[in-house]
Amino acid sequence: MAERSQTAPEAGSDMGNDDAIGGNVSKYVVLPTGYCGQPKKGHLIFDACFESGNLGRVDQVSEFEYDLSIRPDTCNPRFRVWFNFTIENVKESQRVIFNIVNFSKTKSLYRDGMAPMVKSTSRPKWQRLPPKNVYYYRCPDHRKNYVMSFAFCFDREEDIYQFAYCYPYTYTRFQHYLDSLQRRNMDYFFREQLGQSVQQRQLDLLTITSPDNLREGAEQKVIFITGRVHPGETPSSFVCQGIIDFLISQHPIARVLREHLVFKIAPMLNPDGVYLGNYRCSLMGFDLNRHWLDPSPWAHPTLHGVKQLIIQMYSDPVSNR
Repeated sequence: MAERSQTAPEAGSDMGNDDAIGGNVSKYVVLPTGYCGQPKKGHLIFDACFESGNLGRVDQVSEFEYDLSIRPDTCNPRFRVWFNFTIENVKESQRVIFNIVNFSKTKSLYRDGMAPMVKSTSRPKWQRLPPKNVYYYRCPDHRKNYVMSFAFCFDREEDIYQFAYCYPYTYTRFQHYLDSLQRRNMDYFFREQLGQSVQQRQLDLLTITSPDNLREGAEQKVIFITGRVHPGETPSSFVCQGIIDFLISQHPIARVLREHLVFKIAPMLNPDGVYLGNYRCSLMGFDLNRHWLDPSPWAHPTLHGVKQLIIQMYSDPVSNR
């Protein structure tokens, strides 16, 4: 049985200096047991201390195999699914097996052909790993947790490689996207701040419609769209951006929709969870989809803001919605 070596801090870093909220650590290099020199090429350096990053622990099984653990969602150890981390200091033609050993999800699309994403410094476009190199199974050696193993061969020594559960879509990326739309000064696109998250991140509300539909006394038929209540379900943001792109376009159908309907869109209901690299929960460990009935203004402020707006729209006696 190969001897395991624990993660060691990279030279110059503060050992155990965790991020105050997310629990991510600074860059860590995995060194063989008893090794105290500077990391050589091939001694992998892991990092998840960036927006939407997630990696909780690394153990070296052998020179060619590593066990990785997902950091659970903040304040909720039940959910361990999303991962997003980088690896550097690789050696050309270095072949490694990575085992992510503490998945909390019994059913996963990894069993049906889905594969983790990878990109690198010189190849910044995300690509899926070959499904034949990915295995998802229950393992008695890891407290009967579910494990996802994949093999990878590093080919460029100077590159930094990034691996993720699926295509990342960060809070900052979405803010930049909305900023770019605002700069276009479209008279049928309106952006306002509906509220803030627990960590004071912005809850955006978009209104897309013909200006005539917003005049006083106008009859309004409203379509309300929300997205990204679960941070790790990143396709939600890609779909939401696609909807917005279509609705603001000059496509004939989009023009007709704007003339007859008012679209209200709250595109990111859990900005804290997205930023922190959680899979399902908010900063305080709440699965927000379970709190629509009675959202708290201090614990679930984004849900509270959206629900109050919907109630206000339905109780408005002037408009027929």
